[in-house]
Amino acid sequence: MLENCVDWPVEFADKYRAKGYWQDINLYQHFCQLVERFGDQDALIFQDQRLSFSHLLQQIDNAAANLLAAGLVAGQRVVFQLPNCPEFLVTFYALLKIGVIPVMALPPHRETEITHFVNHAEAVAYFFPAKIRDFDYREMAANVRTECPSLKHLFVLGEAQEDQQSLSDFFTGAASASPTSPVAASEVAFMLLSGGTTALPKLIPRTHNDYLFNLQQAAITGGLSDGVTFLAVLPMAHNYTLGCPGFLGALAYGGRVVIAPALDPETIFSLVEQEKINVIPAAIPLIVNWLNSDIPELFDLSSLKIITNGGAKLQPELRQHLEQKFSCTFQEIYGTAEGLLNFTPLDAPDDVRHHSSGKPLSADDEIKIIDDEGNELPEGELGELVVRGPYTIRGYYNAPENNASGFTTDGFYKMGDLVRLKDGYLYCEGRTKDMINRGGEKISCDEVEKHMLANPKIKSASLVAMPDPVFGEKACAFVILQPDQSMDLEDLKTYLLAQKIAKFKLPERLELTDSFPISPAGKILKKELRQIIADKLDAEMK
Repeated sequence: MLENCVDWPVEFADKYRAKGYWQDINLYQHFCQLVERFGDQDALIFQDQRLSFSHLLQQIDNAAANLLAAGLVAGQRVVFQLPNCPEFLVTFYALLKIGVIPVMALPPHRETEITHFVNHAEAVAYFFPAKIRDFDYREMAANVRTECPSLKHLFVLGEAQEDQQSLSDFFTGAASASPTSPVAASEVAFMLLSGGTTALPKLIPRTHNDYLFNLQQAAITGGLSDGVTFLAVLPMAHNYTLGCPGFLGALAYGGRVVIAPALDPETIFSLVEQEKINVIPAAIPLIVNWLNSDIPELFDLSSLKIITNGGAKLQPELRQHLEQKFSCTFQEIYGTAEGLLNFTPLDAPDDVRHHSSGKPLSADDEIKIIDDEGNELPEGELGELVVRGPYTIRGYYNAPENNASGFTTDGFYKMGDLVRLKDGYLYCEGRTKDMINRGGEKISCDEVEKHMLANPKIKSASLVAMPDPVFGEKACAFVILQPDQSMDLEDLKTYLLAQKIAKFKLPERLELTDSFPISPAGKILKKELRQIIADKLDAEMK
């Protein structure tokens, strides 16, 4: 196991191997097995490109050899921020083959987050696109390099600038590179990002063994095991689209993965018609947009069998409406990048499918619901969900303080979600942690508040969730200004953008106030602030 990572205790590892959960096959070796089975069959479709399993493997092997020749070494970490495209899959598997560990950044992340990932992981390389819309990642990469002494290589998808290497040179004409020994399946394959509840995201080390089980079992539970056509819409670097069951789960059973080049309904549903899409993993903002659009009705959607929702709970009424409008089965997927996944079974009764958050993926997902003192609660009682199992981590990378507070002494991960258990199904009802869930994007209130409090115009600030019919929650900033100062929402957003944080973290409403509700211990009562803004929004709707 990589240094600064927490491994599973031997007795648990032995049990997971004995039960066949861990196969001791690394993810690259697994892809080679898929090529043996599905060879010339289409694996990936993107715009005018149709790539077979065999063709992808050839590109993967070329890229792996060239990355070795460029100086990357097994065990090193790299920050990986490529957008949805075939090069994402090729580069990802090439890194896995040579044992280099990608930290899976998302396209919206900006300089503050990327610098944190590089420094925390001591990353030696950064993989990024040249531009997406009007944002030039190459300029950001140059800035990150000056702030990160470990960073030696800048690999850009597109036209490279000075001191940057173009990834397009890595996919053909394999370099002469020393052969590498197979990476042990017990080693860390890549690192996902935590929700960042108290600060910038923590790094989640996922091993080849645990993630192969994760994606294969999720594919079975998610209806992908017969070979389907899967539409990748949301970021492929996100755990949900990656392997829950994600595009990796679709490929694992000989499915085809179609990558959507845009998110508008016309693009999405024209692809459903053209490519006979069977499964779409979606999230609240997309689902609400589709339900309010007449565009889906313009296309033949008879191939569509399953639409899933992940990231934040979809309301029962919208689940029903989705099934009625698209004549398909809805599946709620509730889980965490740290491990545990829960699915509503595709054949479950309507009441379960429309109301619950599902049940655990594996028979060896050990879950408990506990109170504030750590006591296990009986069925039906609301408490915090904790879990351990064959694909749930035992600790974050290089984060001893977070591990001490985020895990129990006997290895259960504290999810921070308030849930009830009823007849084997979980019902998620909120969070114990100070975080806003904006349609699946997690916003740390603490992180944004620290930036706000650095503004000399602001005396005190508190960020809370406010209800939103599309995203579920959005961020509302309550602010007390210094004497004789003024500020509006645009002023605040401009200031925060200058701190180089991701746009999805920006407050979407500003409430100026003279005081905050305070507890006897002197803490801001955020529950009361949430109620204040909820009441205001309700009054404005009347």
